[in-house]
Amino acid sequence: MPKYVFVTGGVLSGLGKGVVTASTGLLLKSMGYSVTAIKIDPYVNVDAGTMNPYMHGEVFVTEDGGETDLDLGHYERFLNTELTRKHNITTGQIYRIVIEKERKGDYLGKCVQVIPHVTDEIKSRIREVVKESHADISVIEIGGTVGDIEGLPFLEAVRQMRIEEGLTNTFFVHVALAPIIQTGEQKTKPVQHSVNELRRIGIQPDAIVVRSPKPLENEARSKIALYSNLPGNAVFSNPDTDIIYRVPLILGDEGYAKYLSIKLDLDFREPDLSQWEAFVNKLTSSTKEIRIAMVGKYTKLHDSYISIIEALKHASAWEGVKPVLKWFEATEIERGAVNPEGIVHSSDAAVILPGFGKRGSEGKIKTIKAFREANKPVLGICFGMQLMVVEATRNLLGLNKANSKELDPQTPHPVIDLLPSQYSVKHLGGTMRLGSYPIKIVKGTKAWEMYGKEVVRERHRHRYEVNPKYVDALEKAGFRVSGWSPERYVEFIELRDYPTLYFGSQPHPEFRSRPLQPSPIYSYFIRIVSQTRS
Repeated sequence: MPKYVFVTGGVLSGLGKGVVTASTGLLLKSMGYSVTAIKIDPYVNVDAGTMNPYMHGEVFVTEDGGETDLDLGHYERFLNTELTRKHNITTGQIYRIVIEKERKGDYLGKCVQVIPHVTDEIKSRIREVVKESHADISVIEIGGTVGDIEGLPFLEAVRQMRIEEGLTNTFFVHVALAPIIQTGEQKTKPVQHSVNELRRIGIQPDAIVVRSPKPLENEARSKIALYSNLPGNAVFSNPDTDIIYRVPLILGDEGYAKYLSIKLDLDFREPDLSQWEAFVNKLTSSTKEIRIAMVGKYTKLHDSYISIIEALKHASAWEGVKPVLKWFEATEIERGAVNPEGIVHSSDAAVILPGFGKRGSEGKIKTIKAFREANKPVLGICFGMQLMVVEATRNLLGLNKANSKELDPQTPHPVIDLLPSQYSVKHLGGTMRLGSYPIKIVKGTKAWEMYGKEVVRERHRHRYEVNPKYVDALEKAGFRVSGWSPERYVEFIELRDYPTLYFGSQPHPEFRSRPLQPSPIYSYFIRIVSQTRS
């Protein structure tokens, strides 16, 4: 029978449940078990696709085109696996299924209720994903905070699963906060209240992972164990760290994997984290700094670009450099509060970040121009690439009013236009060009140097494309299309005689980057920046 590890959280959001979930999965996988991970989000949205990044951070895209919570990115990176849209379960999905069944008469005249109909659908969905994944163990994170009204049906469903699956096939780990007040005292009362709330709804946690600014003191550990009705070895310290990839090592040192194996009746095998530890050592030992300007419109919340940040870290670790990310709000550049020439002066390279909408777009274009004229490395992702094309059309082709139709529907030179498949789209959710698609690489280009093969796959999330009517003119002006889709959409662009690197990617290569297998594009970018820096 498959094993289920349920991860809940208390006190407040942002405690790192996703990283604990991913770390739990990595430890189990490093013991030789087949592991998958599921994220439950109690919001009523069907998926994360229509949410502003300030609401929930980055929208992570799966191979099959699911627009999911950013925690699935952590799962994929830690487990080195590919998940599907089904691995992100939301209230919206569950209620939509239940209502559709009711309309079809599947409930045979019954009064449809949260218990048992909604909870049964939740359990069925979890089991379906685990079965399709062929996993020995599934680690399931329940988003939000214990006590939230919207999360109660999910907590009730997993409470029932403990009864149905048995004690040795289920494990509950609760993540909570032990703050340190001004006197320097580590306070355990928030953890106690959080565990009491969980127990009140019928779930006794098997382990507590305690977040705190510093390692858990023995007295605090004993107090948490006592009031949680647990032995002391079931309370694990997870102190703040500047590198999330340390967390599996920290929990491993705490005896977390051993405890999991005992409670789940698994054969314990010492987790082999040697490669992971080597990566963390490379990440922390690099001293040569490279300064990268991160230019976007959601820079107040860095989680809006979490996969890009992590991809830069992956590449930097293996290239032996330390990335120093300098954040610049495109809107501030647009209104003149920040000088793009100053950004160029203080940075070794720029990443023009993805996004949607007109706000900040002219700020990005000004920054692209400044970096291009300074011959410094530039990497544009998705919308960032499209604005690189707009800038070149204006300043290399002399078409001053060129723009994207997304930003100016009346532009006389729509160098970026709506994809043909998008003209009939009526709904916003789940209707973009989403997921993994093949890309044919042109030999003799920077893209070929990056990948070294003719066909690659990367994940996409966009409605607009480079207008093919302008490709010939752009190539005469020095541009080169170095990657094409089978439908002849432009996937990669670069400047032919640029002395460093000027590269745009329509797909999001960061979604497939892994700590032990960095993205070829980000690796090449970091290598060039490092070389030009020296």
